[in-house]
Amino acid sequence: MNRKLYMTKAAIAIMALACTILAAKPEDDDDSNGPKLCAGLPDFAALKAALVTATASDTSGLKNPMWATIVDRDGVVCAVAFTGASRSAQWAGSRVISAQKANTGNAFSLDSSSGSALYPNGLALSTANLYTPVQPGGSLFGLQESNPVDTGVAYKGPSSKYGTSSDPMVGEKIGGINVFGGGLGLYATGQKLVGGVGVSGDTSCRDHNVAWLVRHALGFDHMTTVGGVSGDPTRPDNIVLDFTANPDGSSPSQWGHPMCLNTSGSSTLPIVVP
Repeated sequence: MNRKLYMTKAAIAIMALACTILAAKPEDDDDSNGPKLCAGLPDFAALKAALVTATASDTSGLKNPMWATIVDRDGVVCAVAFTGASRSAQWAGSRVISAQKANTGNAFSLDSSSGSALYPNGLALSTANLYTPVQPGGSLFGLQESNPVDTGVAYKGPSSKYGTSSDPMVGEKIGGINVFGGGLGLYATGQKLVGGVGVSGDTSCRDHNVAWLVRHALGFDHMTTVGGVSGDPTRPDNIVLDFTANPDGSSPSQWGHPMCLNTSGSSTLPIVVP
């Protein structure tokens, strides 16, 4: 075989291999035969409106502008929004933290489809509930190091689109585990877990309060029989501010979260709905 013919055949073989690799699309969440990404979940406009209303009604913490993110049950980002006049009006780091919280609320909550003997109708855990168990010596110590944020998704550009309807995180899996207030599971009608919402930009206690108000405003708190660790069945995954109950500053419930600056409202947040 002459050299020219050999090189031509080699080039054709390489091109064929490249085409095969490109054509071999792995099975993923945007498979046309599967469920539509984020189907039935709030869009950007709905999230933005709920976040603006929630931050206006909760005056605890630092009263900062805030970020919020919604993910679906597979952890795919559905919407990202902020409340300030521009994206620079919020803490820049809180955009990704809000997504991390949404992912955690979704990843560590369950509904009745996967209930247990102790929690037959599912168990909702907020990110606030995870604070104590992940401390050194806690039963979930090290959890926060698992499932890291995908930095390629978190910091995709252009930055000018952050917090808009075309935020680069939308449609991507963000990952990440957060262990302080601001992340909640989303429960649709029938108490079905369908995703998570995360809020960040202020004290972690206010983040929790605002996330709670956002979830309620969006109508994704159908969880009257879902189990929780808060001790309040009408607010099963509420933040537990019980550190002051023990002289040594520990959490009697083992699910507690520290009190924050100018904290209020966690015991008067809207109750969950059927």
